[in-house]
Amino acid sequence: MMKLLLIFLASLCAGHAGKRDCSEELFAFPVSSNDSFVKPLPLEKQPLTAATVCMRYFSSLTRAQTLFSLATPAHSNAFLLYKPSVGVYRLHINGESLEVSGLPDETNKWNSVCWTWKSKGGLNTVWVNGKRSGRKILGANASITGDPIIILGQDQDNYGGGFDKAESFVGDITDVQMWNSAISPCEISLYINGCNVPPGNVLNWKHLFSLIAGSVYKEQSDFVKRGWC
Repeated sequence: MMKLLLIFLASLCAGHAGKRDCSEELFAFPVSSNDSFVKPLPLEKQPLTAATVCMRYFSSLTRAQTLFSLATPAHSNAFLLYKPSVGVYRLHINGESLEVSGLPDETNKWNSVCWTWKSKGGLNTVWVNGKRSGRKILGANASITGDPIIILGQDQDNYGGGFDKAESFVGDITDVQMWNSAISPCEISLYINGCNVPPGNVLNWKHLFSLIAGSVYKEQSDFVKRGWC
């Protein structure tokens, strides 16, 4: 049986009233595994017809790895940000997918990535380190419904599980934010450049409650944010 160590954070973002500012901390995933992950608990669980995910990651891997996985009972890949190879980002919405290439992907450096999606029209855009992808169509007229499970560090091949070591993330993750809208290019530019933006209303890194499992560690971040720009 897979041995899990689950800790209700309390350990990442505990403090007064169970919350504190986590903006200067990160999750470290030092080894490949099929049992190490972080499960942030969403602030709301309403159906999604638009979304933005922003996050920062630091990794030396050149193999495939998973950055962000949101599953519902109906779709294990309801909203998945996946890297099949260096410089390629694969987007999944309700089981359908497309690949975006030609964007930065720095090894052993911090990468700041944002992905926006709107169901109306199905437009998706990815920004990495200040460079924007072309707009792609995926998830047109789709709705992400059902109780979501969000996982950092693993790809959910079934709802809340089915992890594959070969797709696991190795490195550091910090400043994960998720909104139930496509935030503006101006706000994305501010995020990419380390400036403060209105926090996510689905996931808010400064007040994040999570479960952690396996070999995942909480450490101080060395990504320097600029604050209000």
